[in-house]
Amino acid sequence: MTIWPVVPAAGVGSRMQADRPKQYLRIEGRLLMDYTLSILMSHPSVTRLVLVLSEGDAYWPDSEFYQDERILLAPGGRERSDSVLNGLGLLADIAADDDWVLVHDVARPCLTHDDIDALLAQRERPGAILASPTRDTMKRGTLDESGNVRIDHTVERDQLWHALTPQMFPLGLLTQALESCRERQLPVTDEASALEALGYAPRLIAGRADNIKVTRPEDLALARLFLQQAGRLA
Repeated sequence: MTIWPVVPAAGVGSRMQADRPKQYLRIEGRLLMDYTLSILMSHPSVTRLVLVLSEGDAYWPDSEFYQDERILLAPGGRERSDSVLNGLGLLADIAADDDWVLVHDVARPCLTHDDIDALLAQRERPGAILASPTRDTMKRGTLDESGNVRIDHTVERDQLWHALTPQMFPLGLLTQALESCRERQLPVTDEASALEALGYAPRLIAGRADNIKVTRPEDLALARLFLQQAGRLA
C-alpha cells in the first residue's frame, strides 16, 4: 500500500484578518502548518508528502519541515482544485495510478491517527472522505428585497454530513475527475465533488468533530484547546 498525502497550502486565508496566511500563524510558538504536517508525517503508512505552496512563499523557511527531504513541493494554482491538480501532477512521474492520495487541508491541525486509520481501512474505489454527522437544525436562507437573509425552510438533517479531510482517492481517478471538472468549467468545492461530477458516490467515514478547519480568528483558540486536550501542544 502506497499513501501520498497532498496538502494544498497556497491560500491566503483572508477571513483570518491576519498579516500572513493562516497556515503560518502560531499556536504556542509552533506554526499551525507544522502541527498538520507532523500528524501526517508521523503516521506509519506515510513516507513522503506533497505540499502545494504559492510561488514566492516567503514564510515557508520558518517551518520546521523546511529542510525535510520527505516533503515534495508543488506550485499553487488559482483555485484550490488547481493546486491539488498541480500536486497530483508532481506525483504522476513517481507514483502509480492506483496509489492512494490523501488530500488534507493545511488548516486542519487537529487530525488524529485514529481517523487516518479509519479512512485507510476503506480503500475501495472510488474512495472515501472523513465526515461528521450534522447535529444542529439546518436552515435554508433566502435574500429578501432589502438584502436581508431570511429563513426559506428547514432542511432535514437526517443523513446530512459536514465534509472533512482527508479525502482519499486513487491517484489516477482523482486526476481524471479534477481535469474533467476543469474542462467542463464545473465548480469544485472539495475533491469528493469532482468524483460526484463523474457519477461516483464516495463513502462517508465518520470522523471526529474536533477535526476543525481554522478559518476565522476564533477558530485558532478552539484549535489550541483541542491540541492541548490531545497532548500535542508545542
